[in-house]
Amino acid sequence: MRAWGERIRRADPRWRDLGLTLLVQVATTIPFVVPRDPLDSPATWPAYALTTLGNVPLVWRRRAPVAAIFGMVAAGTLYTLALDGPGQPLPYAPLIGVYTMALLCPARVRITMGVTLTALILASVALNTGTARELLFALFVFAAAYALGRLQYTRQAYTEAVEARAAELERANRIEAEQAAARERARIAREMHDVLSHAVSIMIVQAEAGPVAMRRAPERAEAAFDAIAETGRDAMAQLRTMLGVLRADPAARSQAAPRSPQPGIEELPGLLERVRGSGLRVSYERTGAVRALPAALEATVHRVVQEALTNVVKHAGASAVSVRLEYGARALTVTVTDDGRGPGPAAAGGGAGGGAGGGAVGGHGLIGIRERAAAHGGTAHYGRGPGGLGFSLRVVLVTSPLEVGS
Repeated sequence: MRAWGERIRRADPRWRDLGLTLLVQVATTIPFVVPRDPLDSPATWPAYALTTLGNVPLVWRRRAPVAAIFGMVAAGTLYTLALDGPGQPLPYAPLIGVYTMALLCPARVRITMGVTLTALILASVALNTGTARELLFALFVFAAAYALGRLQYTRQAYTEAVEARAAELERANRIEAEQAAARERARIAREMHDVLSHAVSIMIVQAEAGPVAMRRAPERAEAAFDAIAETGRDAMAQLRTMLGVLRADPAARSQAAPRSPQPGIEELPGLLERVRGSGLRVSYERTGAVRALPAALEATVHRVVQEALTNVVKHAGASAVSVRLEYGARALTVTVTDDGRGPGPAAAGGGAGGGAGGGAVGGHGLIGIRERAAAHGGTAHYGRGPGGLGFSLRVVLVTSPLEVGS
């Protein structure tokens, strides 16, 4: 039954109206075919033809509801005045017409038709029995048909609103999914940039120093090559961790070897040791209330220091660099300072970036550092080091979830 109902709802409205007309025709035919009292009005073919004529306007009830009602009323009036045929238990066709008018017509038309139909009901009752019982029954059934039409209108409007809201939510979810995918791609690209840039920079410095060390100090050359291999292995491990989340096959993800977590603050000494292998003097200091921080924040600290040291190795021409972590009550300050050639003219005045964003001064590495700081409600400042010498990067990361949320 439910399948048939769904099929009927999806059918062409014209076919549905034709089916409804045939159904009403069957109902109005019953008084003509059932056995009748000889004293009742005779069932004649002209009376049956006029009854059928009064049902025909139901075919166009959706396209012209007012015209359909007047057509039914005209046929009914002619039937009452000109013929003396069998009566009907209910005015089926006019009731359906009133229902359709209440469903489809605007308020102005409904009010006009309501007044007109009330007058016609009064006249019809006066011509028939003239009793209050018939009048109240007629008014009740037509008012019920009108009320059902308005209820169906409200139901359809509610259904359309729900469907529109569902479609809007689906579009919003699709857009959010696309934006989330774009953010994830940007995050992975930033991570890959940090890992590869740092690893390749260290490997290039070590490889360039290898031939010189082979001639002057073979033991140092062996250490340089070991550092190259260790840096490459570390980069491969981090890349495997990042790209592992991109596996499309859930079974492959479940069968893959467990991935190590993103490097954090505890892995900084190993990072600094690899940088020392390039010939830089690296100092490391932690002050304040040293404590464990959320894994995402620690990973950000590691990437910020990694990118800063990569810039020192690639661009600064420095001999020494210092890394300092200051643990405050609500923030962690990361400062990386070198004694190299200092910033270029574009960044000599200092740069900053925070939640509101800043000018795109500097390369992609500094832009990435600003974005990482902003993700934790912090800021990034860079410029000349103490005394106008070298380059200094200062990143403030909020450690309080309440502060980040605000």
